[in-house]
Amino acid sequence: MTTHARIPETTAPGTVVLLNGTSSSGKSSIARALLDVLDGSWFHLPVDAFHALRGGSPIADEDLQAEIDRTAKGFHRAVAGMAAGGNNLVVDYPLSRRWRLLDLLDLLVPEHTVLIGVRCPLPELERRERARGDRQPGLAAMQFDQVHAHGRHDLDVDTSVLTAAECADRIRAFLPDRRRPTAFEELRRTLRSPVPRIRTADSSGSN
Repeated sequence: MTTHARIPETTAPGTVVLLNGTSSSGKSSIARALLDVLDGSWFHLPVDAFHALRGGSPIADEDLQAEIDRTAKGFHRAVAGMAAGGNNLVVDYPLSRRWRLLDLLDLLVPEHTVLIGVRCPLPELERRERARGDRQPGLAAMQFDQVHAHGRHDLDVDTSVLTAAECADRIRAFLPDRRRPTAFEELRRTLRSPVPRIRTADSSGSN
């Protein structure tokens, strides 16, 4: 086989740093700061960039959520595919619907996924939202109780007391010695493990 026809080998999956927080929590700013301090080659994959690629006819209000969900499912698989190819990723994405976490638990390699909770008090989120003016009013409040509902992260950072650069430095320092099992390993075990069937007298064949 000639060299140009040989598919390159992937020696190991890439690391996925998943920044989970509400709208206006500072995920994108942290992601950009991380690219400046992390060793090696990294990609920033924000879900907003996928939505920005959409064209075609206007979407009716009643079809909007289904459109968003399809885009999210495609985004998940793009992230998983890039990581499977050996690429390191910083993913900027709110786990604002339960199915998003469950889908990612099935797709990503849990020991190579680092789940970062990007925290910020709601009053500050609402202040940022008003100042930005480019987000649906009330979006941060709608997401606030959902994005961290699963409980476990590998590391939490609070953008109301830390700058994006300081958050990035904490994440960079955490990565080499992160604990096992990871948050994704534990969440996969507790949320995605099949429920064992209970044997009854009838199902075992006993009378």
